[in-house]
Amino acid sequence: MEDIGIIDLFFERSEQAVKELDEKYGRLCMKLSLNILNSTEDAEECVNESYLAVWKLIPPNRPEKLMPYLLRIVRNTAVKKLRYKTAEKRSVNLTPIDELNEVLRDRDTVDSIIDAKYYAALINSFLDSIGKEERVMFVRRYWFSESIDELAELFGISKHNVSVRLSRTRNKLKAYLEKEGADI
Repeated sequence: MEDIGIIDLFFERSEQAVKELDEKYGRLCMKLSLNILNSTEDAEECVNESYLAVWKLIPPNRPEKLMPYLLRIVRNTAVKKLRYKTAEKRSVNLTPIDELNEVLRDRDTVDSIIDAKYYAALINSFLDSIGKEERVMFVRRYWFSESIDELAELFGISKHNVSVRLSRTRNKLKAYLEKEGADI
């Protein structure tokens, strides 16, 4: 079913809307959630919470593009759940969000920066200024929370190479934000 049809089902308050949403985007939502939470049970709960959020938000909202709208809700829900679960115990293993927070250390969360139109425009401008492979790797790591192993396999390079390239890209982002006068 096309996205517009799914959105129409939400406006009709048809339970079929959630079924169609899950059929079309369920795997993608689950992968994103699982990448962030690293727990199948938590990821399933996150996806279900996200579907409920979409049910409550459509209507009155009518997103132009359903997939990014849904994935943003899933990601925000997963990040919130991850922060809650790790609030008292700090893990030695850094998550992609923690890695990016090293660049953006003076802000409360990466999400608060991404949500701010000014910083979103700066980050988008930065992403436009780097090569396609570097940009894809950066977005897959820091938006989709894909693992270093997954990226190494996808790009056909070593895990060490992926880590080095991501580190360099984070440093470039930091320098770019400083050059643009961003308060990082």
